[in-house]
Amino acid sequence: MPDHRHALDGTAFSVMLLLTASWGFQQVMIKLAAADVSLVMQAAIRSISATILLLAWSRLRGVALFARDGTLRPGIVAGLLFGSEFVFIYAGLGYTTASRMIVFIYLTPPLTALGLHWLVPGERMHLQQWLGVFVSFAGLALAFGEGFVASAGATMLGDLCGVIAAVLWAATTVLIRASSLARVTASKTLFYQLAVSSVLLLLASRLMGEHGVARLSPIALASLAYQGVVVAFASYLAWFWLLRRYLAGRLAVFSFLAPMFGVVFGVLVLSEPLRPTFVAAALLVGAGIVLVNYTPVRSG
Repeated sequence: MPDHRHALDGTAFSVMLLLTASWGFQQVMIKLAAADVSLVMQAAIRSISATILLLAWSRLRGVALFARDGTLRPGIVAGLLFGSEFVFIYAGLGYTTASRMIVFIYLTPPLTALGLHWLVPGERMHLQQWLGVFVSFAGLALAFGEGFVASAGATMLGDLCGVIAAVLWAATTVLIRASSLARVTASKTLFYQLAVSSVLLLLASRLMGEHGVARLSPIALASLAYQGVVVAFASYLAWFWLLRRYLAGRLAVFSFLAPMFGVVFGVLVLSEPLRPTFVAAALLVGAGIVLVNYTPVRSG
């Protein structure tokens, strides 16, 4: 069956730049609201608001979310993995910088490639993909070493949370690709993730003894709206639209821009330190993402 997805055009380039910038800026918004709304509670509110929006959007579009199709069990597992990922991201931001967190999170593409290589037929990696995995892990090692030397290990716990979150994100993607979730709409898959994570994150926040919502200041409201409406709802729907219209491999290469945007925003908005060694580590992670995802265009 021929592939009717298109090569990237100006629309795809523009949308992907906006998406990766929005994903890179999210960690900054989380940090800005931390004094008013505790970290994991922010994640819970993000998932709850995005779930409500997705339900309304699906109803308007006539998308069935509750039909029996054999996806309940993998859907719940995907939601638990998704929610656990955000526990580590949001809690980890209390122990490391926004720029460091997003670089560690975006180890996900190489980790996903590894998981698909071992578990999904037809997803075997070639030499270029193996090289990309190696380069990304070299960046990981350099980033960990830089953090330990520069801050006497003060960011180590948060950095480790970022790596665990990347593993969980990759596991979620592999599960979706390898299970019955691969045959349902993207909206239903996203619904499982958002709905289950809403419950998990609320419980996690309570068990961690967080203060929850201290006050709804303007920056807190802006941050929560950005996380729930712009990122968790609108950007994910835009991403799924791109995947349906354009070649996925070409789009995935752009994911390396998210950690680059994250580093820049962390420095500009939060005045986070930017050391040459960490810049080199971030570039290695980005180069690894490109190598894992890039497929040369064949002529003829």
